[in-house]
Amino acid sequence: MKLLPCLVAFGMIITILGAQTSAPATTPTPAGSSPAPMPNSSSPPGAAIPAAAVAITPDGKMDSQVILWEALKSVATATGQRRDVFELPTPTLDKFHCHISTLNPGQNTGALHRHPQEELVIVKEGTLEVNIDGKKLTATTGSLIFYAANANENMTNVGKTPATYYVIQFYTALTPKS
Repeated sequence: MKLLPCLVAFGMIITILGAQTSAPATTPTPAGSSPAPMPNSSSPPGAAIPAAAVAITPDGKMDSQVILWEALKSVATATGQRRDVFELPTPTLDKFHCHISTLNPGQNTGALHRHPQEELVIVKEGTLEVNIDGKKLTATTGSLIFYAANANENMTNVGKTPATYYVIQFYTALTPKS
């Protein structure tokens, strides 16, 4: 039964990665679902952060869907850009989170830090130096980075071009709440 949440999450990741297209920015919302508005950056911690037109089931869970790249709002940050995709419960996860970050050359994700949840990072483009508990590794376009819960980690763009990557976080009943 522990495999089911991973398979559901993996299916959603594949859907997201396949959603990068040059088609017009329209996101279908299945019948019976309603799009939820994107809260602003002052939303309280733990607040649902769905992307524009993310389909949600009547019981407030994220529904199956395609999220188009063009529908995601890019916000400038001190180190590059960020696109919030979603942060919602699913039928098997307490919370499923995805955002897409771009680090400019020479920029990093901050000092070494820890998260209570597991995190999967997929490098869309660029070159990142990944620091996991003091061990530095290089991740290039197409690489996958897995951070176990409470791993001490950060990333630095060591390339000459911006590095863009998907951040996918999994929260379960076992994830500490604080």
